[in-house]
Amino acid sequence: MITPLLGLYLHIPFCRQRCDFCSFYLEIHREGRAETFVRSLIHEIGLSAQHHVTPDRLIQSVYLGGGTPTVLATTQLTAILSEIRSQLTLAADCEITVEAHPSTISEQDLAQLYQAGITRMSFGAESMEDGDLTRIGRPGAVHETVIAMNQARTAGFTNINLDLMYGLPSQSLDSWQRSLTHCIELQPAHLSCYALTVEQETKLASNIQRHRSPALDEGLQIEMDEAAQRILGDAGYERYEVSNYAKPGYACRHNLLYWTNGEYLGFGPSAQSYLGGTRFGNVADLTAYDATLAAHNLPTEDRTTLSKEEQLRDAVIFGLRLIRGIPSQHLHQHAANYGHEAITAQLLAQQLIEEDEGRSRLSAKGRLQADTIAGQLY
Repeated sequence: MITPLLGLYLHIPFCRQRCDFCSFYLEIHREGRAETFVRSLIHEIGLSAQHHVTPDRLIQSVYLGGGTPTVLATTQLTAILSEIRSQLTLAADCEITVEAHPSTISEQDLAQLYQAGITRMSFGAESMEDGDLTRIGRPGAVHETVIAMNQARTAGFTNINLDLMYGLPSQSLDSWQRSLTHCIELQPAHLSCYALTVEQETKLASNIQRHRSPALDEGLQIEMDEAAQRILGDAGYERYEVSNYAKPGYACRHNLLYWTNGEYLGFGPSAQSYLGGTRFGNVADLTAYDATLAAHNLPTEDRTTLSKEEQLRDAVIFGLRLIRGIPSQHLHQHAANYGHEAITAQLLAQQLIEEDEGRSRLSAKGRLQADTIAGQLY
């Protein structure tokens, strides 16, 4: 039996400041705190590798996210990667991604990361209009994204992603289309386009409640989603998941693990793992994380073993986000398992899910309601 490939996710819980929309677990970067964290993370990699991974298990992807990984020194990032290589076996074509805020990385940093074997950079552009960035409390400016893209190319990177958000406060359809056009001119291999969601206990949620920011306009977000598909499709980008577009051959292999119910191991505070049908997560508290590892214990906080029916449920819900969809028999077996036959029939009748040649997928209309449909099928 062939052992399936494994992905690694490392949560770097630091930023220079918190953006208004952000609900991820993070702390403001301080050098001493970061040094302690890096030691803890390196310790966790060794402990977790011994506990969870057999020697013959190949790593297909490594993803450093956050937070902002590049607020760490490049020497710290390369030390983390070196520990991964010493404890685990990376596939020859392993995809290794580092997320970066454009203002936190220099030409020298990018050259060192490329030399250290990083294969993919992901820049959090969010918008290519400075006014949009100001209104969401996102530090930096558009010209920094342009500079970072050019410097990454000079360093040798060809696999570069830009993250964008749409439906931002006071953002218009015209300004969103200008952002897309500007990004296309920079020629990234991959673009992620996320609809803004308002998370509880964020500054944005408070601003909307106090009428300091306008509420989300779902109708406008739908127009923006349709514009992205049209403009990016015309520019040669293939939409392969609800929020993701790539030039041929550049779909993000790590993120595909999540959408195809693949297995992954998470490191760092709040990181999640899925192995052998069991989901488990690390404590979402940096102090507790450091203390647990100082005592030579893994910082796991919760653990849930999924039944076969629950594993199929997750495979259906995540897989429907993919443009290629899932086998129709999986959708209908899930419906039978959970008594969702009527719900599934209604989604098909409303043409929110379409079936063709034995596969089920969200329709163009269904993709605009992906989260709602997931909730109905859960």
